[in-house]
Amino acid sequence: MKKVAIVQSNYIPWKGYFDMIAAVDEFILYDDMQYTRRDWRNRNKIKTKQGAAWLTIPVATKGSFHQTIKETTVSDQAWAKKHWAMILHNYSKAPCFRNYRAIFEEIYLAMDELYLSKINYRFICAVNDVLGIKTKISWSSDYEIVDGKSERLLSLCEQAGASGYLSGALAKDYLDEALFRKHDVAVEWMDYRGYPEYSQSYPPFEHGVSVLDLIFNHGSESQHYMKSF
Repeated sequence: MKKVAIVQSNYIPWKGYFDMIAAVDEFILYDDMQYTRRDWRNRNKIKTKQGAAWLTIPVATKGSFHQTIKETTVSDQAWAKKHWAMILHNYSKAPCFRNYRAIFEEIYLAMDELYLSKINYRFICAVNDVLGIKTKISWSSDYEIVDGKSERLLSLCEQAGASGYLSGALAKDYLDEALFRKHDVAVEWMDYRGYPEYSQSYPPFEHGVSVLDLIFNHGSESQHYMKSF
């Protein structure tokens, strides 16, 4: 049974995002969707002495005009060096930072990508390598897009040859599970409850930060604080 997940790309996502990737055979970046402001597409949190802080990629938006994630571009190329400087300042003394510094420093300091979706893809692939995740990463634009929320997701599953679909819980508000059953695609729901806490550089503990926080603090032991492994 082939299982897929279909999710918008996020910037240096939290550990739950990578648990979903690890739990499926193909992870489809759903970047034909509308870009949403003040969301996880172009920002995420890290821990600092002052508490959780946002790292936000500045992007160009077109007002009320429909703008997909894959069309969204960076508005200031200086963002990458600024983000790396902030990561370096807050994580340089973390127990495992030196083991992974070169990987992420190279991505940030050599970043010349204009499109947000491709930037996110670079970081997602790098984190997958660090965590040992071998899941195939593809794009919704690799497939034909049809109309209808549930119909579109089902079509992507069928085109990918999947008989199982892993979805985030928020989709329960609109996903037509009967339609999936009719087409012999089993729907499962991702459960983000029950994550163990781990040692963070700056207490109090917070789950909802970038996976980089877990990697820099626990390195090769990061899988022990995730669920899909």
